[in-house]
Amino acid sequence: MFERKPRSSHEAALLDTVARYLPGGVRTPTMSPTHAMVVASAAGARIRDCSGNEYIDYLLGSGPMLLGHAHPTVVAAIRDWLDKGSTYLVVNEPAIRLAEEIVRAVPCAEKVSFNSTGSESTFFALRLARAFRKRRKILKFEGAYHGMSDYALMSTHWNRAVRDYPAPVPDSAGIPPCIEGEVLIAPFNDIETTTAMVELHHDELAGVIVEPMQRTIPPLPGFLEALRAVTQHYEIPLIFDEIVTGFRLAYGGAQAYYGVVPDLCALGKSMSGGLPLSVLCGRADIMDHIDPARLATGDHVRQTGTFSGNALAAVAALATLEELRRPGAYARLFDAGRRLMDALRTLLADARIPAQVLGEPPAFEVWFSDHRITDFRSSLRADTARRDRFVELLLDRGIVKAHEKFFLSLAHTDEDLDITTDAFAGAIDSLSRITRGRGRG
Repeated sequence: MFERKPRSSHEAALLDTVARYLPGGVRTPTMSPTHAMVVASAAGARIRDCSGNEYIDYLLGSGPMLLGHAHPTVVAAIRDWLDKGSTYLVVNEPAIRLAEEIVRAVPCAEKVSFNSTGSESTFFALRLARAFRKRRKILKFEGAYHGMSDYALMSTHWNRAVRDYPAPVPDSAGIPPCIEGEVLIAPFNDIETTTAMVELHHDELAGVIVEPMQRTIPPLPGFLEALRAVTQHYEIPLIFDEIVTGFRLAYGGAQAYYGVVPDLCALGKSMSGGLPLSVLCGRADIMDHIDPARLATGDHVRQTGTFSGNALAAVAALATLEELRRPGAYARLFDAGRRLMDALRTLLADARIPAQVLGEPPAFEVWFSDHRITDFRSSLRADTARRDRFVELLLDRGIVKAHEKFFLSLAHTDEDLDITTDAFAGAIDSLSRITRGRGRG
């Protein structure tokens, strides 16, 4: 049984330093100061804080550690390359080999460019679409998260305010008001409203960007197919944001898993081996706008970064993809996730707590609601206070997860899953007693 050690003086001092120097504060799975932690190390499916507590990790750095932390193959690949340098700005062989493998693996990928973060790749995807279509407006889906650019930070899952479609809600101070006029908001999984919006604005639209699985809300049958059809009809680039789903749902990403191929795709996280790396890939005729030879034609798209395609990130990604190609890798990942999803559904039903477990086995979440959740607005009816309490109760039992999803890794063992299931049972029992007013968990 997990028993949290008291916060050490060393960790307490570090947290005090955070308060003085880091305006963003402590990145922690909950907002509770009681559960704030400073990570000391991680290996496999376990993460350790500076007070000596070890947790089973389903946060996984917000998803990148698909193989688990400090995977030996990835560590060895990085170590073997270290004495050759790290970044050169000039192209290197590992980056070339990685581009080749992405084109082999990802259905839409004809050409590839590298970036360091998901925000960059989605930002450049939108810029490419605008250059290719010679239009300005972007359609995105309410509740979707596409990174930190001004265009992306409109009506994301963080902003619980809504407006009549297609008006966006800015999610940050400092975004110029003019950007609001360039972004249209549609409801995920509502193909009738989305199709009508595309038909009405098709001559203004540069592109449509979508998370094929929006956070942990899967696409309804036919939604992605119909979205592909209407964008194809009007020759509007369809952009898949697969920063989360790429190489997590399948080796070729969500487009391989769901069988719908976009025009452009942003990838990252699960392929990165934990190093800063993202990819923008897609149709050659769109990607070719990045070619400096187009400077003469006036439609060249600037895309560069000092660390883009650096050798260390590329060798880590190549080592990660090598592991993911091993026979049975995805079957094990899905089996582990399905086991936890089934356990949650059974325990919640037995406790008579209204909830839904949504997503796909490699990435899923518990939504505390008795209303069917298919899009952002239906998710607003979920009990977020109960969700946050559930996260805290799991932390008290040695389980770390994100505030919005469980990420599975190939490092999670049967023992880890057994311990997690026991923690689910204890946390759900506490939630049930709180609901009945007979305890406080």
